[in-house]
Amino acid sequence: MSTAAFFDLDKTILAKSSAFAFARPFFKGGLISRRGVLRSAYAQLVFVTSGADHELMEQMRTYVTNLVTGWDVESVQSIVAETLDEIIDPMVYQEAVDLIAEHRAAGHEIVIVSSSGSDMVEPIGARLGVDHTIATRAAIENGRYTGELEFFAYGPNKALAIQELALKRGYNLDECYAYSDSQTDLPMMEIVGFPVAVNPDDELREVALDREWPIMDFEKPVGLRSHTKQIAVTGTSVALGAAVIGVAWYVIRRMTRARAAS
Repeated sequence: MSTAAFFDLDKTILAKSSAFAFARPFFKGGLISRRGVLRSAYAQLVFVTSGADHELMEQMRTYVTNLVTGWDVESVQSIVAETLDEIIDPMVYQEAVDLIAEHRAAGHEIVIVSSSGSDMVEPIGARLGVDHTIATRAAIENGRYTGELEFFAYGPNKALAIQELALKRGYNLDECYAYSDSQTDLPMMEIVGFPVAVNPDDELREVALDREWPIMDFEKPVGLRSHTKQIAVTGTSVALGAAVIGVAWYVIRRMTRARAAS
């Protein structure tokens, strides 16, 4: 069986929310008003400073689905494709790029699991060179968003989607990794063998400390274009970096068992 590394997107790979990152290009493309840009900027600020609890995620879901109702799907996809580098390039954490490269060197498949819409997540995933994406899917009728969701990639739904993908791809979830910043992702973190808290909110940090999960702090957003090659690197130094991940977990488990036996 194979191994995968599951990455949340916002505040784990990206420093901000991908759902609101394209507000200005959508404004220029005539999809939203100036007021919509300001509301998106405010939502981005709240998300970055406060984290994503259940109430905030529900508010964001309602706001975004109402906002995009009636939008032409091809227009959205075109705007995202044309502005992807401009918008996403400065938001990617260097540490995430390095970690993806380490997992790739270890032969692991890379999967982004995000509550943002698939029309944004899939191009971002392709840009990062990941193997698969799990994202929210909007209902479409006559080439336009209806305002309904076919699938909301949030909370337990993320875990279910991961389990379905694991069956298709033959992943051994006990040997898989999951990275996230939010306590709302506990369901997906609890079904893998190696959960890791990245820039965790207060609730997730408390859980990680209590369960002795590794905690990583990412703080270096960089230009992705100058670092794309790192994702495919398979050199010795990167392979050693991947080994460090496993060694850290081995040490933690040994320490936990030792305390339990004492």
